Amino acid sequence: MAFSDYKNIGQVQKEFNIQYQEETFVRSQPVPPTPTFVTEFEFNQRNIDVYASEAARTEMIIAPVLREVYKDYYEQLAFWIQKPITYTAILSGTPDYIISMKSALGKTVLETPLLLVVEAKRNDFEQGWGQCLAELVAAQKLNETPELALYGIVTDGKLWEMGKLINSVFTKNVESFTVDHLAHLFGALHFVFAASATNLVTP
Repeated sequence: MAFSDYKNIGQVQKEFNIQYQEETFVRSQPVPPTPTFVTEFEFNQRNIDVYASEAARTEMIIAPVLREVYKDYYEQLAFWIQKPITYTAILSGTPDYIISMKSALGKTVLETPLLLVVEAKRNDFEQGWGQCLAELVAAQKLNETPELALYGIVTDGKLWEMGKLINSVFTKNVESFTVDHLAHLFGALHFVFAASATNLVTP
Protein backbone atom coordinates (compact mmCIF):
# COMPACT_ATOMS: atom_id res chain seq x y z
CA MET A 1 0.00 0.00 0.00
CA ALA A 2 1.50 3.34 -1.06
CA PHE A 3 1.07 6.66 0.75
CA SER A 4 -1.28 7.82 -1.99
CA ASP A 5 -3.63 4.89 -1.29
CA TYR A 6 -4.73 6.50 1.98
CA LYS A 7 -7.90 8.48 1.32
CA ASN A 8 -8.23 10.51 4.52
CA ILE A 9 -6.74 11.19 7.93
CA GLY A 10 -9.19 8.90 9.73
CA GLN A 11 -7.97 5.88 7.79
CA VAL A 12 -4.39 6.52 8.93
CA GLN A 13 -5.51 7.25 12.49
CA LYS A 14 -7.27 3.91 12.82
CA GLU A 15 -4.44 1.91 11.30
CA PHE A 16 -1.67 3.48 13.40
CA ASN A 17 -3.60 4.64 16.49
CA ILE A 18 -3.04 8.36 15.93
CA GLN A 19 -4.98 10.98 17.90
CA TYR A 20 -6.23 14.09 16.08
CA GLN A 21 -6.51 17.62 17.39
CA GLU A 22 -6.61 21.18 16.10
CA GLU A 23 -4.86 24.24 17.49
CA THR A 24 -2.85 27.26 16.42
CA PHE A 25 0.77 26.15 16.68
CA VAL A 26 2.14 28.19 13.76
CA ARG A 27 2.90 31.49 15.43
CA SER A 28 4.65 33.68 12.93
CA GLN A 29 5.10 37.22 11.73
CA PRO A 30 4.81 38.19 8.06
CA VAL A 31 8.05 37.75 6.12
CA PRO A 32 7.96 39.61 2.81
CA PRO A 33 9.65 37.69 -0.02
CA THR A 34 12.43 39.38 -1.95
CA PRO A 35 11.50 41.85 -4.70
CA THR A 36 13.14 39.55 -7.26
CA PHE A 37 10.94 36.64 -6.22
CA VAL A 38 7.81 38.80 -6.24
CA THR A 39 8.58 40.10 -9.73
CA GLU A 40 9.02 36.58 -11.13
CA PHE A 41 6.03 35.22 -9.24
CA GLU A 42 3.73 37.99 -10.41
CA PHE A 43 4.98 37.60 -13.99
CA ASN A 44 4.02 33.92 -13.92
CA GLN A 45 0.61 34.70 -12.42
CA ARG A 46 -0.14 37.32 -15.08
CA ASN A 47 1.07 35.46 -18.14
CA ILE A 48 0.81 31.72 -17.42
CA ASP A 49 -2.20 29.66 -16.37
CA VAL A 50 -0.41 28.41 -13.27
CA TYR A 51 -3.43 26.41 -12.09
CA ALA A 52 -4.10 24.66 -15.39
CA SER A 53 -2.65 21.35 -14.20
CA GLU A 54 -0.86 19.67 -11.33
CA ALA A 55 2.42 20.07 -13.22
CA ALA A 56 1.82 23.79 -13.66
CA ARG A 57 1.06 24.28 -9.96
CA THR A 58 4.14 22.30 -9.02
CA GLU A 59 6.56 24.11 -11.32
CA MET A 60 5.17 27.63 -11.11
CA ILE A 61 3.87 27.88 -7.55
CA ILE A 62 4.79 25.17 -5.05
CA ALA A 63 8.42 24.44 -5.89
CA PRO A 64 9.45 28.11 -6.31
CA VAL A 65 7.87 29.08 -2.98
CA LEU A 66 9.52 26.21 -1.09
CA ARG A 67 12.87 26.82 -2.78
CA GLU A 68 12.80 30.52 -1.91
CA VAL A 69 12.24 29.81 1.79
CA TYR A 70 14.76 26.96 1.73
CA LYS A 71 17.52 29.37 0.70
CA ASP A 72 17.73 30.58 4.31
CA TYR A 73 18.21 27.04 5.68
CA TYR A 74 20.39 25.26 3.11
CA GLU A 75 23.32 24.98 5.52
CA GLN A 76 21.26 22.88 7.94
CA LEU A 77 18.58 21.27 5.80
CA ALA A 78 18.32 19.34 2.54
CA PHE A 79 15.53 19.83 0.00
CA TRP A 80 14.29 16.74 -1.86
CA ILE A 81 11.86 16.51 -4.77
CA GLN A 82 10.18 13.16 -5.51
CA LYS A 83 12.53 11.16 -3.25
CA PRO A 84 11.13 7.69 -2.39
CA ILE A 85 11.09 6.53 1.22
CA THR A 86 10.22 3.08 2.55
CA TYR A 87 9.58 1.81 6.04
CA THR A 88 7.46 -1.22 5.18
CA ALA A 89 5.51 -2.32 2.13
CA ILE A 90 2.51 -0.51 3.62
CA LEU A 91 4.37 2.67 4.54
CA SER A 92 6.19 3.43 1.33
CA GLY A 93 6.01 5.77 -1.60
CA THR A 94 7.36 8.99 -3.03
CA PRO A 95 6.56 12.23 -1.21
CA ASP A 96 6.29 15.27 -3.45
CA TYR A 97 8.82 17.16 -1.30
CA ILE A 98 10.92 16.32 1.75
CA ILE A 99 12.91 18.64 3.96
CA SER A 100 15.49 16.66 5.93
CA MET A 101 18.57 17.20 8.01
CA LYS A 102 21.58 17.82 5.80
CA SER A 103 23.96 14.87 5.55
CA ALA A 104 27.67 15.25 6.15
CA LEU A 105 28.08 12.82 3.24
CA GLY A 106 26.63 15.26 0.74
CA LYS A 107 23.41 16.11 -1.08
CA THR A 108 22.86 12.57 -2.37
CA VAL A 109 22.20 11.02 1.08
CA LEU A 110 18.82 11.35 2.78
CA GLU A 111 19.06 11.89 6.52
CA THR A 112 16.30 12.44 9.09
CA PRO A 113 13.11 13.61 7.33
CA LEU A 114 11.63 16.60 9.17
CA LEU A 115 9.01 18.12 6.88
CA LEU A 116 6.82 16.45 4.26
CA VAL A 117 4.94 18.43 1.62
CA VAL A 118 2.07 16.95 -0.40
CA GLU A 119 0.41 18.49 -3.42
CA ALA A 120 -3.35 18.11 -3.07
CA LYS A 121 -4.13 16.29 -6.30
CA ARG A 122 -7.35 17.56 -7.92
CA ASN A 123 -7.54 20.01 -4.98
CA ASP A 124 -8.52 17.08 -2.73
CA PHE A 125 -7.24 18.13 0.70
CA GLU A 126 -8.95 15.21 2.46
CA GLN A 127 -6.90 12.66 0.54
CA GLY A 128 -3.88 14.97 0.61
CA TRP A 129 -3.87 14.90 4.39
CA GLY A 130 -4.38 11.13 4.46
CA GLN A 131 -1.29 10.78 2.29
CA CYS A 132 0.66 13.36 4.28
CA LEU A 133 -0.11 11.77 7.66
CA ALA A 134 0.94 8.35 6.32
CA GLU A 135 4.22 9.90 5.18
CA LEU A 136 4.72 11.48 8.60
CA VAL A 137 4.12 8.12 10.30
CA ALA A 138 6.68 6.47 8.00
CA ALA A 139 9.21 9.24 8.64
CA GLN A 140 8.65 8.98 12.39
CA LYS A 141 9.32 5.25 12.32
CA LEU A 142 12.38 5.66 10.11
CA ASN A 143 13.75 8.35 12.43
CA GLU A 144 13.12 6.18 15.51
CA THR A 145 12.51 9.34 17.55
CA PRO A 146 8.72 9.65 17.99
CA GLU A 147 9.16 12.64 20.31
CA LEU A 148 10.69 14.65 17.45
CA ALA A 149 8.11 16.98 15.90
CA LEU A 150 7.58 16.26 12.23
CA TYR A 151 5.78 18.81 10.11
CA GLY A 152 3.44 18.29 7.20
CA ILE A 153 2.06 20.65 4.57
CA VAL A 154 -0.72 19.99 2.09
CA THR A 155 -1.21 22.52 -0.69
CA ASP A 156 -2.89 22.94 -4.04
CA GLY A 157 -0.57 25.84 -4.76
CA LYS A 158 -3.09 28.46 -3.74
CA LEU A 159 -4.08 27.23 -0.25
CA TRP A 160 -1.47 25.94 2.22
CA GLU A 161 -2.46 23.90 5.30
CA MET A 162 -0.04 22.78 8.00
CA GLY A 163 0.13 20.05 10.63
CA LYS A 164 2.58 18.26 12.89
CA LEU A 165 3.02 14.80 14.36
CA ILE A 166 4.56 14.24 17.80
CA ASN A 167 4.47 10.76 19.30
CA SER A 168 0.95 9.50 18.49
CA VAL A 169 -0.74 12.91 18.27
CA PHE A 170 -1.37 14.72 15.01
CA THR A 171 -2.18 18.41 15.28
CA LYS A 172 -3.60 20.39 12.41
CA ASN A 173 -3.02 24.14 12.47
CA VAL A 174 -6.30 26.03 12.64
CA GLU A 175 -5.19 28.79 10.29
CA SER A 176 -4.36 28.17 6.65
CA PHE A 177 -2.38 30.42 4.33
CA THR A 178 -2.66 31.49 0.70
CA VAL A 179 -0.41 32.79 -2.05
CA ASP A 180 -2.66 35.84 -2.20
CA HIS A 181 -0.88 36.98 0.98
CA LEU A 182 2.71 35.97 0.31
CA ALA A 183 4.21 37.62 3.39
CA HIS A 184 1.92 35.66 5.72
CA LEU A 185 2.59 32.42 3.82
CA PHE A 186 6.34 33.00 3.91
CA GLY A 187 6.17 33.76 7.63
CA ALA A 188 4.39 30.45 8.29
CA LEU A 189 6.83 28.52 6.12
CA HIS A 190 9.79 30.11 7.86
CA PHE A 191 8.24 29.05 11.17
CA VAL A 192 8.11 25.36 10.22
CA PHE A 193 11.50 25.42 8.47
CA ALA A 194 13.14 27.05 11.49
CA ALA A 195 11.43 24.67 13.91
CA SER A 196 12.61 21.73 11.81
CA ALA A 197 16.16 23.07 11.68
CA THR A 198 16.52 23.71 15.39
CA ASN A 199 14.11 21.11 16.79
CA LEU A 200 12.97 23.73 19.29
CA VAL A 201 9.42 22.41 19.32
CA THR A 202 6.95 22.28 22.16
CA PRO A 203 4.65 19.21 22.00
